[in-house]
Amino acid sequence: MTGLKLNEWLRLLLVSGSIILTDQITKYIIKMNLALYDHIIVIENFFNITHILNPGGAFGFFADKSPEIRKFIFLFLSSIVALFVLWFYKKSAGKYIFLSYGLALIFGGAVGNLIDRFLYGKVVDFLDFYIGSAHWPAFNVADSSINIGMGILIYHILFNKIPDI
Repeated sequence: MTGLKLNEWLRLLLVSGSIILTDQITKYIIKMNLALYDHIIVIENFFNITHILNPGGAFGFFADKSPEIRKFIFLFLSSIVALFVLWFYKKSAGKYIFLSYGLALIFGGAVGNLIDRFLYGKVVDFLDFYIGSAHWPAFNVADSSINIGMGILIYHILFNKIPDI
């Protein structure tokens, strides 16, 4: 496999860059305009904008572990995963365009959350969906991007539309 073509680099840059930029801008707006744990009701009994700092991973995973363990897990391992996604993008971008968009979404989301972890040791979350007292864990643009990208990746795995590794 040869290197990526210009349009494949542009696809990665535009998709991932848009996610990173949107993620960081929305988090900045939340940090500047909403005190920690304050919220704005958007749709009564369903959706709030709530400023939360998540020390753990998805759904608060590892939130109760020591800062050193979290730092190792979320900085080191997340960086390794991001590098793997880039490698897989390089293998698939030419032939599997839809998959490459999914991988670019995953990469952009991972970098968006890694920036928070490097800067604050925690991730800024603010999208808070709930029904009554049952809350979905708060999330952000980067998390949404990762989930959409994973959905695309799972689709390709289920229908055997992935490159040979």
